[in-house]
Amino acid sequence: MNTKVYTHEFIDIKGSNRARYVHHMTANWSPIAQEERNQLCYGVWGVVGTTGRWPQVVNLWEEDGFDGLAAGLQHETSSATFQDPKLEKWWLEAAEYRSGGFDRILVPAPWTRTVSELCADGVRGELYAHEMIRVPRGTAPEFLSVVADEAIPCYTEHGWQLVGAFHTAMADDAECLLLWAIPSWAEWADLEKATLDRSSGAGQWHRRLLDASESRHRFLMRDAPLSPLRIGRQPSRADREEGWQDL
Repeated sequence: MNTKVYTHEFIDIKGSNRARYVHHMTANWSPIAQEERNQLCYGVWGVVGTTGRWPQVVNLWEEDGFDGLAAGLQHETSSATFQDPKLEKWWLEAAEYRSGGFDRILVPAPWTRTVSELCADGVRGELYAHEMIRVPRGTAPEFLSVVADEAIPCYTEHGWQLVGAFHTAMADDAECLLLWAIPSWAEWADLEKATLDRSSGAGQWHRRLLDASESRHRFLMRDAPLSPLRIGRQPSRADREEGWQDL
């Protein structure tokens, strides 16, 4: 039973700073978040531009339930600047790399694995698929049950593995997020080709998805060098840049 909640971020990157930004988030921010907020890095990915907005980064953070998230937000926003004064150096550097973004809070399906469980299970992809699915209001939790029963067996046939299934909180229970780990580019192409064949399992799931949802967009991502599913653990102080150890 997964009792965590998740902070999902779309981050718009300035110019050619994407590599610098993802390192700053994983190596410099994540160790601080682990120690001070019990916040774990679930993943940091760069969007593959041919399939989505670019240059964009997706961050996903695992919070210690709503109580843990509330404590972290209270700590972060209590100062006059709405930022932790101790992290001024971190914020200033981050501002050099990003221009803004859009966040949402996600609630996992009860059977979604935590990031620690995913790392222990050795879950990893050469690339990842990020699916945002809009369903009728009030039906998001029920739709995730359909995903478990119908989508997972279909995608597994093509080598895809479900990393996580979530619905958006503080909204109308109408938005779901699915994250898939894909072993290779060839296995991504195989499923996309199969989706075009209505007689295949992938084609039948696509038709089922059209009937059950109001909209859907899938794009591809590559994970950052220090993203947990790539290295099999949380980023640590040993991964930090010189000069950040004393923060």
